[in-house]
Amino acid sequence: MTCISRTLRMASVMALLAASVLGAPVKAAAATTDIVDTAVAAGSFKTLTAALQAAGLVDTLKGKGPFTVFAPTDEAFAKLPAGTVADLLKPENKAKLVAILTYHVVPGNVMAAQAATLPSAKTVNGASLTIHGMNGTVMVDNARVTTADIVATNGVIHVIDTVVLPK
Repeated sequence: MTCISRTLRMASVMALLAASVLGAPVKAAAATTDIVDTAVAAGSFKTLTAALQAAGLVDTLKGKGPFTVFAPTDEAFAKLPAGTVADLLKPENKAKLVAILTYHVVPGNVMAAQAATLPSAKTVNGASLTIHGMNGTVMVDNARVTTADIVATNGVIHVIDTVVLPK
């Protein structure tokens, strides 16, 4: 097998991994909305969008990008100890909220096939997320990617089932 055919075969395997193991089809249609509007339209990111507003990050994530967002669902935020979200949304905790939210954002477009090959990714807050495959699932720190490659006009969203916290 030539080097080129091995490379093409590996790329095909990674694309299939992204589509089947992560349970997410690779989106063929062109995106028409930015990351924030895509999250709002999905309906399962109300807590995330409220947190982005409280942190003053909406305009940033509506900007040019590209950004890769590991987006926790409302159910992921509900796993946090009682009162945590309400406490983080207070104006006096804005810096902590910004640190947590920017830990979920990686600069650039990192599609699932690429993410599956990375051991880590440096986030906007400066810390690195650990990425690894485990039992047919891609994990980002302690969160499982449940849906991958939701393409927006300024980046990509990967849905995660747990809020990840910077160390």
